Amino acid sequence: MRDQDNTGERLFQGLLKVIGTTSFDDLPDTVSEHARAAGFTDVRIYLGDVERRALHLLVGARTAASVERVLKIKDTEAGRAYQYGKIVPAGMASADAGQYGGRYWVPLFNGRERIGLMFAAAAHDGDLVRETATGLATLVALSIATKRGHSDTYARLNRTQPMNVAAEAQWQLIPPRTYTDSRVAVCATLEPSYRISGDAYDYAIAGPRVFLSIFDAMGHDTAAGQTAALAVAASRSARRRGAGIAETGDAIEGELARQFEEVRYATAILAFLDTRSGLLTWTSYGHHPPLILRGGNAVKLHCEPAFPLGTGLGNLETTICHQQLQPGDRVTLYTDGITEARRPHGQEFGLDRFISVLTQYPADNLSVSETVRRFSHTFLDYHHGELQDDATVLLCEWLGPGPPLGD
Repeated sequence: MRDQDNTGERLFQGLLKVIGTTSFDDLPDTVSEHARAAGFTDVRIYLGDVERRALHLLVGARTAASVERVLKIKDTEAGRAYQYGKIVPAGMASADAGQYGGRYWVPLFNGRERIGLMFAAAAHDGDLVRETATGLATLVALSIATKRGHSDTYARLNRTQPMNVAAEAQWQLIPPRTYTDSRVAVCATLEPSYRISGDAYDYAIAGPRVFLSIFDAMGHDTAAGQTAALAVAASRSARRRGAGIAETGDAIEGELARQFEEVRYATAILAFLDTRSGLLTWTSYGHHPPLILRGGNAVKLHCEPAFPLGTGLGNLETTICHQQLQPGDRVTLYTDGITEARRPHGQEFGLDRFISVLTQYPADNLSVSETVRRFSHTFLDYHHGELQDDATVLLCEWLGPGPPLGD
């Protein structure tokens, strides 16, 4: 046992020395080489695509041609490990682990952002093998997260069709779709993932506060994407200099009006959650009201809306509203592309159907990120994959106060 402990230590020490200077494309071979010395006979890295429907193999120079390149997430062994974020035995390991060694699907997490899966096979099995595989997956995920932003290989691997210009810009601008700490869990998505125009979301953490925002710019063209991008940038600039919600709204209004001369505008929700108390503060700029999901129910939050941002109607009063949350409540922001989307010659998706889909998953104890993933697929399947407008949803679950933090 002590020799196995030392083998694991040598694995991590060896990888830590080289992984920082290993290119994204060389990760599979570098990780496999070091893992092999620690008793792993096979290690593979699979990454989720943009729509999170499948996991795609990161191929190395020494990857065998026979290795499966694409794994479906729905109704598969590997997919269960991804959906529930737990290590899952692979194939015969579940029945005859002692005879055949250990074979596992191990989730790749950057924090709580699901990047993909790692397949790990070892000559032996046991708790130490699983612990080592989990630790290796963490190191691999962190390395991927630091390298993917400047890797076209990653960009090509995680998409199944070309992106339009607005989508290419928006996915680079907005924060990662998933964030989790001891106080909140946040997840968002934009659809159609490859043809975004005027939707955007944003979130940020500052001490005990979590800032949340969603934007829906007029139009369905690249200019709409530029409007949304400018709104996000103006919001961040104001927020980071200490502006409150109303002042931030004024700053966005001014930037959009100057740039587009009051012919382009965006609706928005600007909000922040005080994680110490669970008090949500928000205002609406002509946008659909937020929802609070509590168990199997939903509460629509009403707040007198101000003008859409960029219209030049700055004389309208901004109303700041408040809502007390309970631990486990999920704040839901969304754009009209969700509720007003309809099939050709069919009914709108509608608010009631939106709520019904979202509230069925907490009963299954699914995470916020898995809830959003399943919702987006249900939504797209309802419309046969064809959307006429951007559709964006952001969920933020207040987990409770967490450890004490300063202002």
